[in-house]
Amino acid sequence: MPNMAPKKNPMPTQQPKTRACNFQEVALGYDETTALDEAARCLNCKNMPCVSGCPVNIRIPDFIEQVKAGDFEAAYQIISESSSLPAVCGRVCPQETQCEQRCVRGIKGEPVGIGRLERFVADWHNAHAVGKPQPAPANGHRVAIVGSGPSGLTCAGDLAKKGYRVTVYEALHTAGGVLVYGIPEFRLPKTIVQQEVDNLAALGVDMETNVIIGKTLTVDELFEQGFEAVFIGSGAGLPNFMGIPGESLKGVYSANEFLTRSNLMKAYEQNPVTPIMKGGKVAVVGGGNVAMDAARTALRLGAEKVYIVYRRSLEELPARKEEVEHAMEEGIDFRLLNNPVEILGYQNPEDPRDPKNGFVQRMRCIKMELGEPDEKGRRRPIPVEGSEFELEVDTVVIAIGTSPNPLIKSTTDGLEVNRRGGIIINEDTGLTSRTGVYAGGDAVTGAATVISAMGAGKVAAKAIDEYLQGK
Repeated sequence: MPNMAPKKNPMPTQQPKTRACNFQEVALGYDETTALDEAARCLNCKNMPCVSGCPVNIRIPDFIEQVKAGDFEAAYQIISESSSLPAVCGRVCPQETQCEQRCVRGIKGEPVGIGRLERFVADWHNAHAVGKPQPAPANGHRVAIVGSGPSGLTCAGDLAKKGYRVTVYEALHTAGGVLVYGIPEFRLPKTIVQQEVDNLAALGVDMETNVIIGKTLTVDELFEQGFEAVFIGSGAGLPNFMGIPGESLKGVYSANEFLTRSNLMKAYEQNPVTPIMKGGKVAVVGGGNVAMDAARTALRLGAEKVYIVYRRSLEELPARKEEVEHAMEEGIDFRLLNNPVEILGYQNPEDPRDPKNGFVQRMRCIKMELGEPDEKGRRRPIPVEGSEFELEVDTVVIAIGTSPNPLIKSTTDGLEVNRRGGIIINEDTGLTSRTGVYAGGDAVTGAATVISAMGAGKVAAKAIDEYLQGK
């Protein structure tokens, strides 16, 4: 009998006061009993609207049917037909705006917890799997992947399963791209990412770290080395700033730098080699998932007070609802309808060698009100005249988005980009303006979701296969 409960089973979590002081995963995951109960809420609709909401088209009702039957390994195998990173997607995918948004159960209640079930299945497999995936017979073709983020890993996995000899080039010292440098441990444990990377390595994918394409090697040199196609999944690692006075002061970080120091370089450990901050008050400018990650990281690093400063209202916050709720539970102070206009630093004119000189001391903001909708349908924020005020802060993190890094474009002839620096592609194939060169993910779209980047990697892998097989 189906479970007709109107609400999905809640996700167990660490208590807010406890988790705000550690970097352990906040969401604890379903146990088997809860997973079975949640799976029973699925009606197994014949037209499967949830599948059309998934960028990688996972056969969602089919895998949930296997969960209902208690065959969790079969459920995992169904998911892995479409997704190379199920344990990752089950944690960080915005299911509420994708597959779950189209779930029939959501019409008169809450949708089925598809993401929570995906995470359960992937975690069960990782805990019980014996041995590693086996590589497919080699087909004699070589493909280079630039970037080991979600689009690159997905493209690599799909091609490796078809027998291609794939080499992934990563600029940093650890494979995983934004999954390791951008998403905090408390949302996505790095052991989970490493398991997924290890599975790809078992398929025969070669991971080359500390290689910057455009510096260490160029795209042209990859072809000279015998690669027959190249996929560019280098992400959007160029941080955007506001262009206000004071952004060059000590204690002002881009969210990229702030999170990379914590996530990849372990700034939260005792006596870190790359410290970020010690206590004090922190302001994070922005309202997306990255802003939530930076604010919650600052809290765990020992900040006495953390502000989210965002120029629109709560309804316009682009971050996932779950992440906003977790941040509020942990005590993050949301200063909505406010916008920074200047960052002010300490200066002692009587002692130019005062060690406090040049460090952030205050941030001047102005209150905003919402006007008419902009081109994206969101109401445009308008400054309220005479409403300026100051926040006392010691650290400021700018989290207002990122752009594709221009390095590959500047070192690759004939590669066309748009005015925002995104590589121009054929959306049906991922093919760029260069024959044999494909691209996808944030390098094309700018900062977006993990699952959309994975979808782009799948599209390109299919097109590369057809290209090299002469179809």
